[in-house]
Amino acid sequence: MVSTPSHWQSRGILAILLLPVAALFLVIAMLRRGAWRSGLRNPEKAGVPIIVVGNITAGGTGKTPLTLWLAYFLRERGKHPAIISRGYGADRTDPRPVPVDGNSADYGDEPCLLAQRVSCPVWVGVDRAATAMALSAAHPDVDVIISDDGLQHYRLARDFEIAVIDGVRGLGNGWPLPAGPLREPRSRLASMDAVVVNAPDETKVWPNAITMQLKGNVLRNLYNPLQTAEARRFSGRRVHAVAGIGNPQRFFRYLETLGITCEAHAFPDHHRYSANDLQFGDSDDIVMTEKDAVKCTAFATSSHWALVIDAEIDASFGEMILERLSKADRHG
Repeated sequence: MVSTPSHWQSRGILAILLLPVAALFLVIAMLRRGAWRSGLRNPEKAGVPIIVVGNITAGGTGKTPLTLWLAYFLRERGKHPAIISRGYGADRTDPRPVPVDGNSADYGDEPCLLAQRVSCPVWVGVDRAATAMALSAAHPDVDVIISDDGLQHYRLARDFEIAVIDGVRGLGNGWPLPAGPLREPRSRLASMDAVVVNAPDETKVWPNAITMQLKGNVLRNLYNPLQTAEARRFSGRRVHAVAGIGNPQRFFRYLETLGITCEAHAFPDHHRYSANDLQFGDSDDIVMTEKDAVKCTAFATSSHWALVIDAEIDASFGEMILERLSKADRHG
């Protein structure tokens, strides 16, 4: 199976051998951030408050579900949010809006999922600052922008930073890439406005963190999106599960908690699926994540299903963000 490198979770021989490269990576990362903090380079403002959702580790932690939760919460509180994303894996790099029926090859898989799930503008572009400003110009009613996976994109000024941590894997062996999973040093967490841990049973390791759970019990049919089924419908059937995400094992484990026994097939993160990838002769059903589903709809059959997942987090977290944004508005 494909997953994050095993040496990221321990300080074994391979990790030790990669330490010289990791040290160079860390120095470059710290110099880059230092240039923005010291004023040598000035971040660009988009004209509206910016909430950044990201992580200091490589691999999936639950950023996209949290981004969706924030968009829903802000809309319920009368705000007019929008979302920007890099559009990883897309063939184009320029700032552009993501249509609800957008192709992942043109916009990236996560932005397509975001556009399908939430009724607010979603834009992509490699240059986050340019994308945020283009979005603001096209949608003058937008009063807050959420930057999905934008923590290390320092060119865009931000008003609230959120780091998401996988509560099971944590920070791995605590070493920088490629010896470990860290994009930035652990000390970076101290400068965050909030740290969200995706795994409530593990929060004892992060005493000041906000807990988040990812939950879902309903699956949507890819061939007929109006058809849904609860997880119990798949009990006792021959199920194959595929996942091309940062942490596929988390998805497979969650299916087990739902009572879905399956044969698991992990693919690289952002994998571009073909019909051949889903050819399992002995299957009754093929189950996948929503992120995978946006890349499989074109060749889906009635046996293909996507598990709908939502983040659960205390509403006080959203209220804290609203209070901070209110202060940012008062101070210009």
